[in-house]
Amino acid sequence: MMTNRFARRAPLLIFGLFFWATTAFPQAAQQPKKKATSPAKPAQAISPPALEPKALEILKASSDRLAAAHTMAFTAVETYESPSRQGHPLVFVNKSEVTLQRPDKLRVITPGDGPASEFYYNGKTMTAFAPAENLIAIADAPPTIDAAMEAAYKLSGTYFPFDDLIVADPYKDMAEGLRLAYYIGQSHIVGDTTTDMVAYIDNGVFIEVWIGVEDKLPRLIHAVYLDDPAQLRHNLLLSDWKLDIPVPADAFAPTNAAGAKPIPFAHPHPKPSPGAQPPAKSKPPKAQQ
Repeated sequence: MMTNRFARRAPLLIFGLFFWATTAFPQAAQQPKKKATSPAKPAQAISPPALEPKALEILKASSDRLAAAHTMAFTAVETYESPSRQGHPLVFVNKSEVTLQRPDKLRVITPGDGPASEFYYNGKTMTAFAPAENLIAIADAPPTIDAAMEAAYKLSGTYFPFDDLIVADPYKDMAEGLRLAYYIGQSHIVGDTTTDMVAYIDNGVFIEVWIGVEDKLPRLIHAVYLDDPAQLRHNLLLSDWKLDIPVPADAFAPTNAAGAKPIPFAHPHPKPSPGAQPPAKSKPPKAQQ
């Protein structure tokens, strides 16, 4: 599931398609005046349980299905909003083709919208490769996928919005910050299958997830940062699920990077060293209309 990892991190590079829409709001009809009456006492709402057992059962079943898979492949299409200079939220899109083998192998191929990138982890090293620029960065890595993802984020800011789906125990990863969970109903549209819809709040993020009734696999995740004044929305569409499939031994290393130029595996926006002068401010690039 999408948990606090999604909440606290944002993609370092954003690319996408610009779109616009116009909306007309008709004026509300004037209502006739009514005689003043004594205010009625508000009805006391009956609050449902903060953590509904059915919602938790669905989230746990999905986590168990993902955690039990020795190998996994899926496609993740991320759409997320970012404010424009004009104040309207723009939508950007990223696509990732993911393959993993537990406990220590991961491949993420990102063909666009921006510059193509490839990420490989083989249990000993992690590699980032930019095929168009022919640049490669390699660094030592911890012996598990969970630890490698944390190390990649701390070292270089590398983050994938589906991190929470590929950890060893997704439910355990979310349980500590879970504050609200309830069952919504079923959908017969998302993922061309029947899904259970569950909403929950985890570490300050409101999340709605569509999970397959039969296969327990997530198909769509919608998230909003509760402390974000703009209430920007983030969505993750998941498809082409393949579990416990054979994966070639050479799948977790680039095949066309023999002549690539090595570069440091480092954060693109490193923190300044103590006592260093801040960089001179420059004018931001002109925004596209």
